[in-house]
Amino acid sequence: MEWVIEAVIRVLGFSAIGFVAMIFVFLLLEGVPAFVRVPLNNLFDTSWYPSLGLYGVWPLIIGSLLVTLVAMIIAFPLGIGTAVFVREIAPNWAREILKPLIEVLAGIPSVVLGFFGMVTVAPIIRESLGAPTGLTAFTGSLLLAYMSLPTIISVAEDALDAVPRSYRDAGLAMGATQWQTIWRVVVPAARSGILMALMLGMGRAIGETMAVLMVTGNAARIPTGLSDLFMPIRTMTATIAAEMGEVARGSTHYHVLFGVGLILFIVTFAITLSAASVMFRRRSRGGLR
Repeated sequence: MEWVIEAVIRVLGFSAIGFVAMIFVFLLLEGVPAFVRVPLNNLFDTSWYPSLGLYGVWPLIIGSLLVTLVAMIIAFPLGIGTAVFVREIAPNWAREILKPLIEVLAGIPSVVLGFFGMVTVAPIIRESLGAPTGLTAFTGSLLLAYMSLPTIISVAEDALDAVPRSYRDAGLAMGATQWQTIWRVVVPAARSGILMALMLGMGRAIGETMAVLMVTGNAARIPTGLSDLFMPIRTMTATIAAEMGEVARGSTHYHVLFGVGLILFIVTFAITLSAASVMFRRRSRGGLR
């Protein structure tokens, strides 16, 4: 029966790849007509008013990148610091408690976090920062940072755990303090895994829908300065979720939304592929570089 089990595993493995390929083909079939029907100067314009025939996707792309980058600026230091604490500093009993709690954070539904952001975070930002509304890009970035933390912490903690004990012992034997050993020996040895944690967290953030739909204000505008971080924006995922249910199948607006989904798929796939390449490179070099 061994060949049967091997055949089933092989079929399941190729099925996963086939599902991704079918999704990509479906997006191509529905999204490519947008690039045919809409002139490129209109499609990559700065105005998104589908009712007027204006399908500029730049505000959606810039909005998605803005909230994702700000979220990573917030989440990456917190995630790496937490991973270092859990793996290198916390006692064993605290580590056994913290690791399951971090995993539980990833299971909170995004709609619950979006509701929390609307009710609690948005009023705080509006009152403390003097913003005209609390539904801003910064609010969305805060929620995305929180949602990315479990991924970043888990992957970074695994990377730190893969560093051999001999590296730590060698650093301490040469007279370095525990912190110097962590900062100059352990973290550099795990840099590939830490970089992979950053990219996976970024992929998690850029593909989020409900939370950003509820707290970013959904205004299709291009930020022109840092002050626009506290103004409403619109992301690609929020646009698809908000408008797909209202368009006529086969219309130009319908195909443009699939075109936006195709762009988002390519961006997310590129981030995931980069993370996978880092992981394979790390394994090929012994898991330390």
